[in-house]
Amino acid sequence: MLGPDGKKMASRSGSSERLIDLLTEGVDRASASIAERPSDLSPAARADVARALGIGAIKYADLSTERTRDYLFDWDRMLAFEGNTGPYLQYAHARIRSIFRRAEVPPPRPGTRPMITEAPERALALRLLGFPAAVEATAEAYSPAKLCTYLFDLASTFTTFYEACRVLVDDEAVRTSRLALCDLTARVLALGLSLLGMEAPDQM
Repeated sequence: MLGPDGKKMASRSGSSERLIDLLTEGVDRASASIAERPSDLSPAARADVARALGIGAIKYADLSTERTRDYLFDWDRMLAFEGNTGPYLQYAHARIRSIFRRAEVPPPRPGTRPMITEAPERALALRLLGFPAAVEATAEAYSPAKLCTYLFDLASTFTTFYEACRVLVDDEAVRTSRLALCDLTARVLALGLSLLGMEAPDQM
């Protein structure tokens, strides 16, 4: 394990922390980060989100690193809302769920078949179809990093889709189709995060 300066962290030198202290600091740092962002959440709900983010960030940083690679321990990178981090995936899930809250519509019923007409829709659908294979590859290789990579790629593919294809359009069929893709993406992200032992808050 390497510190932010790239130097090895050794327990004998006293540069490492106890797990409980590490988790507590993660939650405290996440709480401070959330306080800087606008939110309608109650103080209790914000505390729950901070706990999910702080602990999730530490877990994800650990699990997303292949066993054969050096582990760079950097709080700023671990808690960032951009890049291949736990908070980025948790935020992606919350952002999708906010689409339904803002529109005041329920997700389409499970099994709704999306209409694939645009390239970003097709890319997202194909990425979603790759979830079972990603879980299988993760289990076969005993490598949670493979699932982390898949979830990051899924969230990135969704962002491209969301920026290119307006979801809440007037055409009911297109709107339902794109809402179905949104809902399925959120459900896959939540399931994938749960397999990694992480929570997926609906609001942040």
